Amino acid sequence: MRLAGELDGGVAADRTLFLDPQRCIGCRACMEACSECPGHGGIPMIHLDFVDRAQTVQTAPTVCMHCEDPACAAVCPTEAILASGDGVVHSAMSERCIGCGHCALACPFGVPKIDESMALMMKCDLCYDRSSAGLSPMCATVCPSGALFYGTRAEVEDLRQSRAAAGVRFGEVEIRTRIQILVPAGGGGMAVREGDPHLPSAAERALDEVLL
Repeated sequence: MRLAGELDGGVAADRTLFLDPQRCIGCRACMEACSECPGHGGIPMIHLDFVDRAQTVQTAPTVCMHCEDPACAAVCPTEAILASGDGVVHSAMSERCIGCGHCALACPFGVPKIDESMALMMKCDLCYDRSSAGLSPMCATVCPSGALFYGTRAEVEDLRQSRAAAGVRFGEVEIRTRIQILVPAGGGGMAVREGDPHLPSAAERALDEVLL
């Protein structure tokens, strides 16, 4: 469901957040900046994940990918998660969210967080108060290595040898996203294939504990 014309301004169509996992140094500056955003209550909406902790110290930032067809919104029983016409998928509305956790289980990227004390889902909304006014999201303003870059596709590809991929393929299904991941030039894009190692999300681990 989209908020047609309900939000003034909006994020420019040619500007978005680009993720370059190869540049992440694990400093957590993005998390600290995110936690200072109004309405977050000191809780960062960006995750810092270890790529393969048993083998390497490499980390990568994980933010909401703002899918073109967001699974989180599709499974929400109260329609608390809405997307604006500029493609930004917003955090759950507190007056509608019941904290059921369906969104956390449905998201293929493991992004939504459930604050059980408030029965509320919270996630990245691309710092909408900033990005809709033409400013960069907080995480991109403080990233020292350029792992998070906010701008146009032309700008980022002029500065980097990598190319931007506007989607991730899970088996035969491709999920198109507003946020783009930078991959090596000449590569085959982002894909999760059958047999690839799977690290369960916090929501999946919680569900396993209930079912066992």
